[in-house]
Amino acid sequence: MRELLQSKIHKATVTQADVSYVGSVTIDQDLLDKCDLWVGQKVLIVSNTSGARLETYVIAGARGSGVICINGAAAHLIKKGEEVIIIGFEFSEKLVEPKCILVDGDNRFVRYL
Repeated sequence: MRELLQSKIHKATVTQADVSYVGSVTIDQDLLDKCDLWVGQKVLIVSNTSGARLETYVIAGARGSGVICINGAAAHLIKKGEEVIIIGFEFSEKLVEPKCILVDGDNRFVRYL
């Protein structure tokens, strides 16, 4: 088995960073549906702004809200306004067709990559 790219949200903008929340990243449910990420799934978040990288898990945000909220201790590393890539992986014995999406500055779906 190999760990392969399964999903990616490219060029998302962090709308909130909440240090007092108990961990995770909150992502608009519309975006989760578009790229096939699941609630509770582990993701890698890479900041195009600061270069910070961290792993956490997904929480669903309100549908259509555009929310990308970095929660808990991770909010010390990635702040509101930063541009990020959110990446999900899958263990598989065969190639995986990843669902990668590009979003605009308001975290609205633009197109599949």
